[in-house]
Amino acid sequence: MTSDTVVLALIPARGGSKGIPGKNIAQLGGKPLIAYTIDAAINSCAIDRVVISTDSTEIREVSESLGGEAPFIRPPELAQDQTPALPVIEHAVMWLEEHEGYCPDIIVLLQPTSPLRTATHIDEAVAMLRDNDADSVVSVVKVPHHFSPFSAMTMTDGVVFPYEPMDEEKNLRQVKPVFYARNGAAIYAFSRQCLLEKKSIYGDKILGYEMDRQSSVDIDDPFDLEMCEWLLKRTENSS
Repeated sequence: MTSDTVVLALIPARGGSKGIPGKNIAQLGGKPLIAYTIDAAINSCAIDRVVISTDSTEIREVSESLGGEAPFIRPPELAQDQTPALPVIEHAVMWLEEHEGYCPDIIVLLQPTSPLRTATHIDEAVAMLRDNDADSVVSVVKVPHHFSPFSAMTMTDGVVFPYEPMDEEKNLRQVKPVFYARNGAAIYAFSRQCLLEKKSIYGDKILGYEMDRQSSVDIDDPFDLEMCEWLLKRTENSS
């Protein structure tokens, strides 16, 4: 891929949410939650176009007022609680091709629930994909040692069982292997070829783009929203 590669930022934002009603446009720091992702995408040097996929006319109007594009309304069957990401992405990419002849080389999926991901993060992730022979890049965060598989347990009827065989020598923080987890994920960057030919946003070779814990905040419930509000205020007070 070259520097003239066409890059689409796709922001999925359905209207239904059980954890936080109207989550994608819930207020955070005086702005709708989705505003942070739209701003990051617009300010990214790597992104050529910012499109929102939503089934909600309200989210569509809010997104367009913030500078994003929402050229279509997502079909209801692609906006259910259990709808996976892949058909949502395929619908958006094919709609843009069929109705506008627009065919990006790279698609960057940016979920509105990662408001502290920045334009710089996006630029670095896209550069990683462009500069390497990989199908995709996914943002990750280091797993705290006490959440690693060596500390994890299952529980049945109140009785806990180690997920991995118990070995206290290997369970010391200093010797535990380092694990990484998707941080939402805040960023999925993948080639159009991977999406259409491999029917995947991952493909065979996946690169990990590491982000710090604060930038990796993922809004899932009211506590996450309150914590993010506190982080934003702390950042403002220290600047």
